[in-house]
Amino acid sequence: MSQGLIPATILTGFLGSGKTTLLRRVLTEAHGQKIAVIENEFGEENIDNEILVADTNEQIIQMSNGCICCTIREDLRVTLATLAEKRRKGELDFERVVIETTGLADPGPVAQTFFIDDEIAESFLLDAILTLVDAKHAQQQLDSRQEVRRQIGFADRLFLSKTDLVEPAEVEALVHRIKHMNPRAPIQKVHFGEVPIAQVFDLKGFNLNAKLDIDPDFLNADDHGHPGHGHAHGEDCGHDHAPGEACDHPHHHHHDDDVKSFVFRSTKPFDPEKLEDFLGAIVNVYGPKMLRYKGVLRVKGMDRKVIFQGVHQLMGSDVGPKWAEGEAKQSRLVFIGVDLPRELLEQGLEGCLV
Repeated sequence: MSQGLIPATILTGFLGSGKTTLLRRVLTEAHGQKIAVIENEFGEENIDNEILVADTNEQIIQMSNGCICCTIREDLRVTLATLAEKRRKGELDFERVVIETTGLADPGPVAQTFFIDDEIAESFLLDAILTLVDAKHAQQQLDSRQEVRRQIGFADRLFLSKTDLVEPAEVEALVHRIKHMNPRAPIQKVHFGEVPIAQVFDLKGFNLNAKLDIDPDFLNADDHGHPGHGHAHGEDCGHDHAPGEACDHPHHHHHDDDVKSFVFRSTKPFDPEKLEDFLGAIVNVYGPKMLRYKGVLRVKGMDRKVIFQGVHQLMGSDVGPKWAEGEAKQSRLVFIGVDLPRELLEQGLEGCLV
């Protein structure tokens, strides 16, 4: 059995969005993968007793298809460390881990566990955060629950459930709204948790790679004649209206959600020291409100791309591949967060350019 890093997936979504259905499918389908599922309950009523067992003294349950299920009421760290240890000793055999967060949880701290804790980082590799969105109730939930908005902001991939229960125009309006909040994550409809495993695992959402997954329409949408800038995809959306105008699509009500994204671009290189100081200061102050941020940077004096990304206060960077022959050397950064001070960020980033 290979002892490489164990990929981990965080599954989030508001109550009733279909996480259990998706998990049940993952746990019982004959896909040939051995998966350990961690239910992060925090002592709330366990809604998934039907797929687990009534006897909760037994913390780790082996499923018929080789999957493992465990419910945690203690620290996630402890559970992950226990699983990794049992795997090393050959007591448990699994290839990957799925962590289901509670419907009210903020996935940020769960994601951070994989970076902060050395012991966990030596055994596990965070692959992606998946968020399930209930198409029938999402607009109302987005209006009233910040947890739902944050879960969308964190996602590497979004799954819309229950789209069969709403009109196509409503689904389109919802997709439009979600893309304002998170342009990075592909959005896919799921029917009763029927998702091909390939769209759930090995998405490499946390890999520091030079591929900055931003919806191409989003990137092309904002050429309103401000060279070098993206604009907040929450104020004007650049589909076919002047900058600064609100979206006036038929049946797109304008929602000014607190979770927004914006893209910053420049063809000028960054001064690395200035940029590091500025980002460090920003993360220090706004870290709790910064959900996900990612960038491919052109840095002074380097022929390689610099790639960075972060979750909340945690930021990492790496030197990437060389700029290809004839490739336009352009820095692109995307920030997704709660009420982020866009002008301050833009001015600060401008100030770090050479």
